[in-house]
Amino acid sequence: PWEGLRLRAGAGGRLGHEEAPDWRSRAVGALRGVRHGCPSPACFLLQLTVYLGKRDFVDHLDRVDPVDGVVLVDPEYLKDRKVFVTLTCAFRYGREDLDVLGLTFRKDLFLASYQAFPPPTEEGPEPPTRLQERLLRKLGGNAHPFSFLIPQNLPCSVTLQPGPEDTGKACGVDYEIRAFCAKTVDEKIHKRNSVRLVIRKVQYAPEKPGPQPMAETTRHFLMSDRSLHLEASLDKELYYHGEPISINVHVTNNSSKSVKKVKVSVRQYADICLFSTAQYKCPVAQIEQDDQVAASSTFCKVYTLTPSLSSNREKRGLALDGKLKHEDTNLASSTIVKEGANKEVLGILVSYRVKVKLVVSRGGDVSVELPFVLMHPKPPDQPSPAQPQLAAPETDEPVDTNLIEFDTK
Repeated sequence: PWEGLRLRAGAGGRLGHEEAPDWRSRAVGALRGVRHGCPSPACFLLQLTVYLGKRDFVDHLDRVDPVDGVVLVDPEYLKDRKVFVTLTCAFRYGREDLDVLGLTFRKDLFLASYQAFPPPTEEGPEPPTRLQERLLRKLGGNAHPFSFLIPQNLPCSVTLQPGPEDTGKACGVDYEIRAFCAKTVDEKIHKRNSVRLVIRKVQYAPEKPGPQPMAETTRHFLMSDRSLHLEASLDKELYYHGEPISINVHVTNNSSKSVKKVKVSVRQYADICLFSTAQYKCPVAQIEQDDQVAASSTFCKVYTLTPSLSSNREKRGLALDGKLKHEDTNLASSTIVKEGANKEVLGILVSYRVKVKLVVSRGGDVSVELPFVLMHPKPPDQPSPAQPQLAAPETDEPVDTNLIEFDTK
């Protein structure tokens, strides 16, 4: 019944991968090597398996879902070594092919290690979670639990869209689980005898949205005592990905100037918080219409825009939600920052604004901006903190089903 991401390395150490539709089950790493004096190129087999219940861990602002799982290792290969699991949050800000002379365009924002086996003697073992209990009972004595707590001040998973000619790993913030066997945690890790699995830290839309965005401005022209008034508003503050945005534009033109065009655009702002803070903006949806407003007249109209990745796939550097290999992604969700958080370790902060601009004949431009939130809704099967999960009945009989699904028949 297992389906998942399978990683294998042959005698030459080359990695390949297969991807199945259900990634939730496991990640498997296998190594075949040659020992001295061994006549066969497959004298021993290492099987190192990491089990996780999910790959998306939610930031609830007051807490983050713990990363809990189980690592299964072949004792014949382990011998006198130990089993370690690490969690890394890194910000890659340059292409991998530019990493030369030991210099990498990568900054580790967080690194934690866990000795899964043997358990450290100075610290008592933590009680296993419900997921770990089921996995340990099914997998036997060679399975060992591990867990991590992601700090609240770390950024969400964000990927910067590469250009058509870019190769290698994309820039952005990513999280990675790695399991390996070694005598010490500082020992050099080889790709051929370790298992890596990318996970994501995500945020969902808040239950209580903010107030309705509204902005207005008044423009006075030289040698004239009359003005041009622009007012724009959105029907709400929170929008879901793929949802159209309605922008209500109202113009009161008491001046002698005339408005030639109306431009409405949705812009993505990405604050890169690394060594210093820099802001980048990119339009993700826009419309330009020849709606004219004559002198001493009024104008009112509702414009509709739908920002989406499908119409922005050629824009290099656009911020996207963290991507898994077998899944497509979307525009990056708005970042909700907890009050008082240190922005130096937040990596990439994403926000969105609607800009309404009037092109005035012989009078320049008049514009306003409306900030809004673009996010995913909380999944209906996502249990709230106040609602405990249903307990499965205990039984000694073997359960032949997906170990991640607790309720079996």
